[in-house]
Amino acid sequence: MSLSGEREEPTASKMSLSGGREEETTASKISLSGEREESTASKMSLSGGREEGSTASKMSLSGEREEETTASKMTQDTSSKSVQKPRAESPTTSLLSMKSDQPPTFSQEPLPDDNKEVESLDSEDPLKITHNLLDRRRQTLLTVQQDIKAKLKHKYQHISEGIGHHGNQSLLKDIYTELYITEGGSGGLNNEHEVRQIEMASKKQTTQETPIKCNDIFKPLPEQDKPIRTVLTKGIAGIGKTVSVQKVILDWAEGKANQDVNFMFPLPFRDLNLKKDQYSLMQLLSHYFSELKEIDSIEDGETKTVFIFDGLDECRLPLDFKNNEKCCDVTKPTSVDVLLTNLLEGNLLPSALVWITSRPVAANQIPPECVDQVTEVQGFNDPQKEEYFRKKIPDQNLANDIIKHMKTSRSLHIMCHMPVFCWISATVLEMILKEAEKDEVPKTLTQMYSHFILIQTIVKNKKYNKATETNPKELSQSDKEMILKLAKLAFQQLQKGNLIFYEEDLRECGLDVTEASEYSALCTEIFKEESGLYQDKVYSFVHLSIQEFLAAVHALESFLDKKENVFSPTSDDKEESIQLSDLHRTAVDQALKSENGHLDLVLRFLLGLSLESNQNLLRGLLTQTGNTTQTNDETVERTVRYLSEKINEESSPERIINLFHCLNELGANSLVEDMQTSLRSGTLSETELKPDQCSALAYLLLMSEEVLEEFDLKTYNTSKEGYQRLLPVVKSCKRALLDGCKLTSKSCETLASALQTPNSSLRELDLSFNDLGDRGVELLCVGLTSPLCNIQTLVLDGCNLTYESCETLASALQIPNSSLRELDLSYNDLEDRGVELLCVGLTSPLCNIQTLVLGQCGLTEGCCSDLASVLSSPNSQLKQLELRDNDLQDSGVTLLSAGLEDPDCKLHTLGLSGCLVTEEGCAALSSALRSNPSHLKELDLSYNHPGDSVGGLLSAALVDPTYKLMKLNVDHGGECRLKSGLRKCTSLQS
Repeated sequence: MSLSGEREEPTASKMSLSGGREEETTASKISLSGEREESTASKMSLSGGREEGSTASKMSLSGEREEETTASKMTQDTSSKSVQKPRAESPTTSLLSMKSDQPPTFSQEPLPDDNKEVESLDSEDPLKITHNLLDRRRQTLLTVQQDIKAKLKHKYQHISEGIGHHGNQSLLKDIYTELYITEGGSGGLNNEHEVRQIEMASKKQTTQETPIKCNDIFKPLPEQDKPIRTVLTKGIAGIGKTVSVQKVILDWAEGKANQDVNFMFPLPFRDLNLKKDQYSLMQLLSHYFSELKEIDSIEDGETKTVFIFDGLDECRLPLDFKNNEKCCDVTKPTSVDVLLTNLLEGNLLPSALVWITSRPVAANQIPPECVDQVTEVQGFNDPQKEEYFRKKIPDQNLANDIIKHMKTSRSLHIMCHMPVFCWISATVLEMILKEAEKDEVPKTLTQMYSHFILIQTIVKNKKYNKATETNPKELSQSDKEMILKLAKLAFQQLQKGNLIFYEEDLRECGLDVTEASEYSALCTEIFKEESGLYQDKVYSFVHLSIQEFLAAVHALESFLDKKENVFSPTSDDKEESIQLSDLHRTAVDQALKSENGHLDLVLRFLLGLSLESNQNLLRGLLTQTGNTTQTNDETVERTVRYLSEKINEESSPERIINLFHCLNELGANSLVEDMQTSLRSGTLSETELKPDQCSALAYLLLMSEEVLEEFDLKTYNTSKEGYQRLLPVVKSCKRALLDGCKLTSKSCETLASALQTPNSSLRELDLSFNDLGDRGVELLCVGLTSPLCNIQTLVLDGCNLTYESCETLASALQIPNSSLRELDLSYNDLEDRGVELLCVGLTSPLCNIQTLVLGQCGLTEGCCSDLASVLSSPNSQLKQLELRDNDLQDSGVTLLSAGLEDPDCKLHTLGLSGCLVTEEGCAALSSALRSNPSHLKELDLSYNHPGDSVGGLLSAALVDPTYKLMKLNVDHGGECRLKSGLRKCTSLQS
């Protein structure tokens, strides 16, 4: 099974990164080494080994099909030629460029002896001499390629799911499970904690986006007309980005895919961080791949190269794209930072392909103009979770028990979207379900990670110390000391935002480097040491969540042992009167202040660890609480009360959601359970909900596995503050109806945040008849202009807007790749100048608006020429225009008709109900239809005075096959409809 999930059969085609297909015919061909390949029986691989099998098809990296002719391809003395289908699109067009799909074809003649070559310089044909020299260089390239492939195969063929280079390892092909990867998205910044992103991603997988194959990441999207050079792949920590990279590299090294590529160079950022000296690009590559010292350069027009930069979030280089000098020479020494920025900008090796992976929090370090395509690794979907557990656990009955247990806890099941958490859960549950009582099976994150740390320590002691003791709650003094030192490292580096550490980081925490290396060798499932591609030591925790758990252990143990409050280091934090609940209060306050929620999971772990049951589980690690005057029950009670107070006070709905997660860790779920009971019984609408009840309801709806088709805020009986607490739910529904819910400009800030949520399902947002004002629209447009926003329909009827909002909205309409298709601004006093400003955006080639509704906006003939310009613009996508109940009059309709008759007009539906139109205006419309009869299908002229004769002319268009007009409404007409300001809701005698 390949990384894309497709089975590779002997006769099947082999896919490359771009989704192209190489096909070989029955004829023999000359290999890169100059030997003849027999396609039907056996063929020589790039490494020189013979591949048995039938005819294979291979996809090239650029998405082009390579086809061999039925004749043998022989090398001529003067040049190497082959028959090949031309590439549809390619960054370069030279046959022997770095983007060429075909490998160089070599002479079949034996290579010349060096001495004979020199002796015959005067007598040999100069052209033949040149050809022989090139032949020797290509042979050298082939040897270098073979050596690098062997090196990468050796490095990447094993995987051990958290274990470092010490210990037992499995072949990647044996344990690999296909990941859920999507294309599209953006490199925009996402400030949510990654656990929250998992929760949203789990819903997105059931509602939208088609999974793509990893080998297709360089394939252009359907709407893209240029080749892909640089791809940014995003994904939260532990979701599988590095494993995806590993699989692609291994497939290339083993000759299974991308054989049009001459070299793949994986350069992890964690290695590049340590390079302080100046290098040329060739020197840097030779530093990691000494085999390259045999060649002068890879910038020769013949070498196709892929650079892979894994772990942008681990980069400690400045990546100063703005100020770094330009560098185009691969042999010019400069800083590693300058090399990287120039390579990413395309100044160095512009024809090379570049693949970058990153956590979302760091994705914006690469300028958008340097990225051609963004993909996202979303981890396991629900079927893939089960597939993983069934592969991991040999006993299928036990695997079924584990799957069943994980489904009983929503928080645990969500986390299983991360492959690394599946591994943690399988490790813990496989042992516990065999040996422990049912009440010891972990049901919360804190319990799961506590068991994991203890179980790994037991495994380490059994393996290396030959210990027979299996009680997970007992730790040796050396184990305790080491884990607590690592916990201190975890906390301090988390505060700095670091996930990888170097020797100087360990020394800063008082960790002896030798001691750390020894522990990483013994217990690599918790803390691992890697040697990188070269010799430098790099340390990290197996996953960010393990670092966060150990950071919480450090915070708790510092209090229990020293009465120290690590969340308030500047205060007098060693007072005898300080209680554990005081530590909790400080931690809650710090987490609520965090802009990106980086302490959210630490807080959940800290509160969970404060439970007596969890402290008993970790009694061999944590100092016991006998030295405190506060009982465990009192601590929990005070903390729960403080959390409840914060839930009532906190203005950020997003932060409130995490407080409910904290209550869940403490087992204090009464409020949520009450709301769940009311939801199931359908009694929520019977009584007025308090703000804290609304927060609990929002928590429930956001934690639900299902995406709401519609979320109607009016169905809940609550106060203005209660409605505010429910607003985050909009990101988990497809259609949000928030009309008439007492929302203000303050609400728009929360909604803007929801619009920028990755993986949000929201497509339609109705904010009608709320007093948002121009300020509210300004705030809302922060979300609308985000590349993460997926909203398609926005309704702002009666929101007390003026012409000032139109300028803000016009800017939002000109954002590249905007998804907004329908905009309704009815019942706002926009006036003609507002429409004039709006039309600037509507005529932009970036605008995708297809439906515009401007009913009763105080418009006159003064805006009609601007609207006519939109209709006649070749950039306009407008298909429906509603202008009901505006005083346009005949003069305005005549101006509008000038746009209707333009051949570029694409309008299907035009609404002019109650616009004071008479025979004169209808005549102008009839003339426009005659000039451009092929688009307009519906015309509403109700509540006007068209007159019988002209109305009849328009009616004739309904039966004339020349016209597309299918519906004409002239109801409720009459002379009485010609009074300015008169609206159809007024009772009239016709």
